[in-house]
Amino acid sequence: MDTHSSIIIYNVTVYSENQTLKNGYIKLTNKKITEIGEIHQYVRQPKDHVIELSPSYKVIPGAIDVHIHGVNNADAMDGTAEALKTMARTLPKEGTTSFLATTMTQSNEAVEKALRNAGAYIEEQTDADAEVVGIHLEGPFISPKRAGAQPPTHIQDPNVALFQEWQKAAGGHIKLVTLAPEQPNGLALTSYLKETNVVASIGHSDSTYDQVGEAIEAGASHITHLYNGMRGLHHREPGVLGAAYLRDELFVELITDGIHCRPEMVKLAYDQITSERMILITDSLRAKWLKNGTYDLGGQPVHVNDTTATLADGTLAGSILKMNDAIKNTMSFTNCSLEDTVKMTAENPAKQLNLFDTKGSLKIGKDADIVVLNENLDVEMTFCRGTLSFQKED
Repeated sequence: MDTHSSIIIYNVTVYSENQTLKNGYIKLTNKKITEIGEIHQYVRQPKDHVIELSPSYKVIPGAIDVHIHGVNNADAMDGTAEALKTMARTLPKEGTTSFLATTMTQSNEAVEKALRNAGAYIEEQTDADAEVVGIHLEGPFISPKRAGAQPPTHIQDPNVALFQEWQKAAGGHIKLVTLAPEQPNGLALTSYLKETNVVASIGHSDSTYDQVGEAIEAGASHITHLYNGMRGLHHREPGVLGAAYLRDELFVELITDGIHCRPEMVKLAYDQITSERMILITDSLRAKWLKNGTYDLGGQPVHVNDTTATLADGTLAGSILKMNDAIKNTMSFTNCSLEDTVKMTAENPAKQLNLFDTKGSLKIGKDADIVVLNENLDVEMTFCRGTLSFQKED
């Protein structure tokens, strides 16, 4: 295809930022969205490359996965450009066009290696793949009581000076930090993150409801994987979960695989939090898109069986959830609309990461991060910054 030509996805349902067009089209030129309209408004140009489908096909903005460790036998903690390239090439298959490379609790040396690698990769990545838009530092500044699958031996108290070192190593690309604000120096780090425009997320935390309130005052604005790795709901102590339900200042991540929390608990969370504040994540491991077997997570063996990934003791260890399945599951569990899932997969994460001027919705002038779904909500095509990154085989 001529590099100067435009791509037109024609006769589809377009879920644009402000309306849904049933017989619509969208035009992609030079990595950007240049036109959106109804098909009768389209004026063909000589170099236009038209992909004509049918209104049962739906065009939505690409998902932004703010919490993903790995996929297809690659993990952010591998500390190699090849691992991140594998992730970036694989994720368009499930409709993800941007993501935060997510680290985990490990030795300082291992974390720093992963951060340096991701920072360097972000500076050099190409347009043809899902874009690493930053780094999510999950741990080691978490609660030993709520470690989950994070190795307890490497957990440490929040440390502003160490974070500053790591942010420098990452080239300033750490965008989100999961921490336990109730730990010593937790509020100090939360405040520092807020001051430096990094999202402070409460996760792997034993905070009380009041301690979450203090963290919000200090600048926390996010909850890591709701239900998992946190103090739960009690009628005399609402905990982190109660705060996630009730505090409008917080965006809230949720893994909707039906395993990390039952479908009924997904519906309860959705009814309470709504699509205004929910963010769908995968929290996936290197085992996603691979066969059943035993894989590595932070030096620990993880056993994968069909839908579930666990440590030897049965502890849930991330997921193998694909983003388009997260969309399908959420719609099934909650009866929400596809428009609602667009908010939860694209708009909300873009707003939280301060990317909404370029990503997170279909609007003229924004990056051409586009996903075409068929009538079954399977991914047919994914465009990353205007480049066809994935096409389903017939």
